Amino acid sequence: MEHTADIVIIGSGIGGSSLAYSLADTGRRIVILERGEHLRDTPEARDDIAIFQNGFYRSSEEWLATDGESFLPGNYYYVGGNSKFFGAVMYRYRQEDFNPRDHMGGRSPGWPISYAELEPWYERAEILFGVRGDARQDPTEPPRNRPYRYLPVPDEPAIATVRQRLLQAGIHPASLPLAIDIDAWLRRAKTGWDAFPNTGAGKIDAEVGPLTKALEHPNATLITGANVQRLVTDASGRRVMAAVFIKDGVELSIGADVFAVAAGAVQSAALLLRSSTSVYPNGLGNSSDQLGRNFMNHNTTAMLAIDPFRRNTAVYQKTLGFNDFYNKDPLGSFPLGNVQLLGHITGNILKANAPLLPRWLAGLVARNCYGWFLTSEDLPNPESRVTIRNGRIVMNWVRNNMGAHETLIRRTRAVMREAGFPVVLTRTFGRKTTSHQCGTARLGSDPNTSVVSPDCRSHDIANLYVTDASVLPTSAAVNPALTIAALALKAGAAIRAM
Repeated sequence: MEHTADIVIIGSGIGGSSLAYSLADTGRRIVILERGEHLRDTPEARDDIAIFQNGFYRSSEEWLATDGESFLPGNYYYVGGNSKFFGAVMYRYRQEDFNPRDHMGGRSPGWPISYAELEPWYERAEILFGVRGDARQDPTEPPRNRPYRYLPVPDEPAIATVRQRLLQAGIHPASLPLAIDIDAWLRRAKTGWDAFPNTGAGKIDAEVGPLTKALEHPNATLITGANVQRLVTDASGRRVMAAVFIKDGVELSIGADVFAVAAGAVQSAALLLRSSTSVYPNGLGNSSDQLGRNFMNHNTTAMLAIDPFRRNTAVYQKTLGFNDFYNKDPLGSFPLGNVQLLGHITGNILKANAPLLPRWLAGLVARNCYGWFLTSEDLPNPESRVTIRNGRIVMNWVRNNMGAHETLIRRTRAVMREAGFPVVLTRTFGRKTTSHQCGTARLGSDPNTSVVSPDCRSHDIANLYVTDASVLPTSAAVNPALTIAALALKAGAAIRAM
């Protein structure tokens, strides 16, 4: 065995890096295996044509749909994971999200833990990621022991005007909780941060926040370019002994006392499925047959609200959202979802999504539009799943609750028109939008219906943890990043107590 450690963490995204941070001061030898490399600061990092039209940073890895068709899922593989490109919104799940809820498309199950149990870990995660916000503005904000430590990112003048227009339309706009150092971001270039790579310290992503702090300890080590192939167990099949990975074309292995899988909802499930044994022939730690199942990805739509008579002068734009339809449709009885600003839309970004649109027209529309991102919960479904076929990932995302999402689109369109935006355009996203993948190794108290315990430990394998979005039993309808971090910090406390 080429390497040994006390704790091996697979993946350096939000879950893996937060776990590493939580354990770094124990003195235990921690090794983080990351298949990607560090992002380099190049001109493409703020080039909207390179990013949005040419896919400069996207992986060429292809997955299979159930019909056998290959597609590019759009995942990123870098140190820091997908958080290097995230919009930096770090909402807490709402208190209602932890309880069973009836939706237009079915029933969402409750969590095995309450919001109150996770609240202290939410607070720690907000401090770790430097989240800036104001909990007093949003009527759906869950109870909290302390206010945000940092004030919200300020609205630009154009966005302050949008806030007032929404208030006049009867909406409750609220500052987004953002993991952003706005001065550091704007020093590099005057762009938005939504979907732009973080090659500096402007976004407090997984690398800038917890990973950097973890690696300040001499007992924590990061190995990049390490593509983990499988986990190897002892003769009993009930304890992981090693992770086998390929680096620079050479197969290597590393042993440890504790292993944590945090490669993302799809890749973590795929790794455990590939690590099947005679004891667990359907995937390591899969006695429940739930591994890979209940895949969720949110139902999402981009909306352009256009005011032909007023130019949008914002640079970064993404400071505002509202949850007026989150818990209940005012004209119905079901939850609908979240609405938040996208980063500033340029003509080049528009053209990436509408290639036939003339460049001059795309630029004209972009000057007068405000982009919004609408999110509705998709419900866990055992038939919505990740499997492996001849070594390749097969994705069968079974969408549901689309009626609620379509209602959210209608309600939001009406709000925008009431707020003085007469032209409203929409585009609903599909399987290539991968920023909110979750649910393939759900946590629960019952080993027959879940993969990991409420502390993210495998029900079957005593020294195996999963600490990424895989464990989320529901997707809620807000960005999952903060919840992933909070659960990883909670899991770290459980490992420390071992």
